[in-house]
Amino acid sequence: MACFTVPAGEAIVTTIVKKTMEKKGVEKKESSSTIPMSRKLKWLSNLLWGGSVLLAFEHVWHGEVQPFFPFLTAMSNPEDTAEMLHEIATVGVSMAVLVTVVWIGICVTADMIVRRPLSDKATL
Repeated sequence: MACFTVPAGEAIVTTIVKKTMEKKGVEKKESSSTIPMSRKLKWLSNLLWGGSVLLAFEHVWHGEVQPFFPFLTAMSNPEDTAEMLHEIATVGVSMAVLVTVVWIGICVTADMIVRRPLSDKATL
C-alpha cells in the first residue's frame, strides 16, 4: 500500500548527501584511480528513485493511492492503517535494504575494475 515510501525517503536522503558533497567539493581530495563517492551515491539515488516511482505508479494503477486527501486509501480505515504500517515496516524496509546491498556490490565491483592493472584492462 505504501511500501514505496521507505525507498523514496532513502532516495531523498542520498540525494541531499550527494548534493552536499558536490557543493563542498569533497571529491577533489580523492585520487584519480577511484570512483568519487558522489558518483556512487548518484547510482544509489537513481536506483532508489526509479524503484520508488515504479512502485508508486503500480499503487496508483491498483487504486491504493488517490489524488486527494487522504492520499493513501488505507488511511481512511484504522484496520487498514495498521496493515499499511506493517507493510511499510516489513516490505518497504526490506526493499530499501536489498537495493542498498546491491548498490554496495556494484560499488565494490566497480572499484575492483578501476584498480585493476592497465594490462588487464586492455584485454577487455
